[in-house]
Amino acid sequence: MADHAVSSDPDVQRQLDRLAALSPGRDELGLERITALLERLGNPHRDLPPVFHVAGTNGKGSTCAYLRAAIEAAGHSAHVYTSPHLVRFNERMRISGQLVEDKDLAELLSDVLDSAEGISPSFFEVTTAAAFLAFSRAPADACIIEVGLGGRLDATNVIEHPAICGITQLGIDHQAFLGETIEDIAGEKAGIAKPGIAVVTQHYPESVANRIGQVIAERGAVWHPKGGGWDAVAYQNRIHYVDEAGKLDLPMPRLPGHHQATNAALAIAMLRHQDAVAIPPSALRAAMGWAEWPARLQHLTTGTFPARLPAGAELWLDGGHNPAAARVIADFFRGRVAAGRPFHVILGLLENKDPLGFLKPFAGRTATFHTVPVPGHAHHLPDALAASARASGFGAMAAKDPADAIDWIARHADRANPPVVLIAGSLYLAGTVLAANGTPPA
Repeated sequence: MADHAVSSDPDVQRQLDRLAALSPGRDELGLERITALLERLGNPHRDLPPVFHVAGTNGKGSTCAYLRAAIEAAGHSAHVYTSPHLVRFNERMRISGQLVEDKDLAELLSDVLDSAEGISPSFFEVTTAAAFLAFSRAPADACIIEVGLGGRLDATNVIEHPAICGITQLGIDHQAFLGETIEDIAGEKAGIAKPGIAVVTQHYPESVANRIGQVIAERGAVWHPKGGGWDAVAYQNRIHYVDEAGKLDLPMPRLPGHHQATNAALAIAMLRHQDAVAIPPSALRAAMGWAEWPARLQHLTTGTFPARLPAGAELWLDGGHNPAAARVIADFFRGRVAAGRPFHVILGLLENKDPLGFLKPFAGRTATFHTVPVPGHAHHLPDALAASARASGFGAMAAKDPADAIDWIARHADRANPPVVLIAGSLYLAGTVLAANGTPPA
């Protein structure tokens, strides 16, 4: 689907316009176009620092954030490539820890697009090539690469010799590209495995684990699943991690949600099962407090939107958009919102997402849904989404945008019992909220 990227910098926007004209929002998985494009650019993907390659359905970005935090806490520098961006296209590329500057971004996109004639690469393929070109030109000690979609046929999978691969939590998403079953999806994700390279994964149900193990074995990689060679458990507000090298007692992550301990543990296991970059235990401890990842149970305490709510109200933002993410979000607020406290969810979903699957984890609790459009993207119409919420047993109403919903909530709030408000359902929606709130990622 189209990313509808825009920039306030005219030179960057000029290149984004070229990209939109060249590749108008087409999603086509495959390595032929990216391989041809990189060949014209001198194969920059073969001249990168040690690569940490991360696939999965949910938790990829957070895992990358923990990897970066630990690497930097150890005194090293890291390039980072993630997607999508929330507010600025620049968020996709960190060069030695810093967001790519507009001037450099414009030049990178120009170099890639000038080389793309006759190849017709997709939006993501151009972006990936630009990132690899940037990372090959600047020194760093490590390179963290997040898979865009799937794994086997994702543009990032041209990386031939990563230092290590990781696979996060899995769920049903992007079925049109990855298959209808969780086992099909797992096989596609495991396609990042490379001969002789360690692949660190979470623990999965037996049928899913069997499929992942089959693909990893076929590719000659070395599998390190959670519960087999390494393990981690969170209790008494600590992460207790163990592998063949010994035990670690770490603080819980600063990022909210019990699931973040799971994401952090995978990052720890990835760092402990590679030898390209030295990471001491002290850096792993520091990473638990250093890691930042916006729009993932982000508590908005400043900006225009919190100021519109009554004193004592809470405003949270999460880009989760599939049933697995909804379960994590619902669990968090089940423990966060006391019985009797008003709970409002401002929800916008892309049209290829499952509304009933997203709503189901919230069943059994009192919540009011305010359904909104996702600007610039094909989405479930707010009236239809509100009808789905009502059919699921919730109070629901359509709003024209998050600001409209927040104003309604503020007008009807009980000052003696201020509400908890969650904005959720799409990273694209989250990006518009952060921009309007005046708190874009830095």
